[in-house]
Amino acid sequence: MAALAASGLRKSYAGTEVVAGLSFRVERGRCFGLLGPNGAGKTTTLRLCLGLTAPDSGDINLNGCVIPAEARKARARVGVVPQFDNLDPDFTASENLLVFGRYFGLGDDEVRARIPDLLEFAGLGSKADARIATLSGGMKRRLTLARALVNDPDIIFLDEPTTGLDPQARHLIWERLKQLKASGKTLILTTHFMDEAERLCDALIIIDHGRKIAGGSPRQLIAEHIEPQVVEAYDEAGGELTAFVAAHVKLAERVETSGETAFFYCTDAHALLARLAEAPGLRYVHRASNLEDVFIKLTGRELRD
Repeated sequence: MAALAASGLRKSYAGTEVVAGLSFRVERGRCFGLLGPNGAGKTTTLRLCLGLTAPDSGDINLNGCVIPAEARKARARVGVVPQFDNLDPDFTASENLLVFGRYFGLGDDEVRARIPDLLEFAGLGSKADARIATLSGGMKRRLTLARALVNDPDIIFLDEPTTGLDPQARHLIWERLKQLKASGKTLILTTHFMDEAERLCDALIIIDHGRKIAGGSPRQLIAEHIEPQVVEAYDEAGGELTAFVAAHVKLAERVETSGETAFFYCTDAHALLARLAEAPGLRYVHRASNLEDVFIKLTGRELRD
């Protein structure tokens, strides 16, 4: 049985359909990504799957429970890392874990026995008695992850778990999430960091306007939707990028411009790179295509509010 299965989910607010017939399946012990621009319906989809919002139509099964009818039972074996930390500032790090454990009906002695390992897992072994106000943003995020594990869940929902963190904190959380998956936990991840999704996710879907527009493993999506090489050219010192693009557009399968940058999507970039090396005033980067290229191609470059 899948950890999470959703079929034909629909949800509207004030006449606007924010989840429009969404279907997906999350296998146990895997990391599944739910990606999309702002307003795509990601948060509503998570709320539907957790039984916090009732769908207008569609079916959800979470950890063997029908949602929303059996949501309370399902959530007993689920952990949630919310998008914004909501730790209690009046308690210490260990007290936050203790109080949260009570929400799951766990005895204080049982939770206290788990706290040292949870704090150590989060890299906070020396912060048991620290007040929340004294913790850095990265420490708070890691404590929120530890709190989501207090009930030893089978499935963990992570809503943008590394937003606002420095590179060191991000890498530590990535390492911990990989450890959780290796131990058999199922991870359901939303993120705006495509490198994060590419690193962690076994499978993912990209949604926009509440609809699934692509799905598969990161490697599959890159292979299916984007050329293998990308050359980014920048107009650095009067290099007349527009004229260069017009003259060399046929050296790439596809070219996009955004501001002072041109993106050349190529199967073979050798000829283009030779021309760029001879172009004064232009700077360029040659790289392999990645999941962000796929995301931009499918959802567009325009800003979303």
